Amino acid sequence: MLKKTLLAATALSLTATFAFADGHAKNPMVGGAEMLAEKNIIENAVNSPIHTTLVAAVQAAGLVDTLQGEGPFTVFAPTDDAFAALPAGTVDTVLLPENKELLTQILTCHVVAADAMSEAIGGMISDDGGMHVVPTLGGCMLEARMDGDMITLTDENGTVATVTVADVKQSNGVIHVIDAVMLPKS
Repeated sequence: MLKKTLLAATALSLTATFAFADGHAKNPMVGGAEMLAEKNIIENAVNSPIHTTLVAAVQAAGLVDTLQGEGPFTVFAPTDDAFAALPAGTVDTVLLPENKELLTQILTCHVVAADAMSEAIGGMISDDGGMHVVPTLGGCMLEARMDGDMITLTDENGTVATVTVADVKQSNGVIHVIDAVMLPKS
């Protein structure tokens, strides 16, 4: 009996150890690419095949050094498909050097000066009666809500984005992948 108990305890201990190590070692995959928690937001974003437009925009706006900084930052990262859904010519226009200020504002409307994991965001939504206002570094006020078990964000123009991949941990914050581009109030 003692031998069976010891074997069972050892097996449980090993299972818990591997589950703990595996649970903390893995970050969600983004676009099929591994996102490493020890890398910063920029280092991981450049490896995401579904964020090439976002990376180009961050470079054009001169925000690379900022997003490689200490943080913490929460970045709601629109995919290439989200940028492609904007009216024709929008991306090309905002990437022009003369529109750098607007591009910077658009991008910083996706950044919060905090390390906000989805559980914390969900808690704030619940604590605030179903909607939590999220102030961004770009001055935009996003409304966070729950749609079932998914977090949604609504910008000041009524555009709704869904967090499609949550809690992508970075060395200087967290990325939540979203399916729409948040824009400043027009």
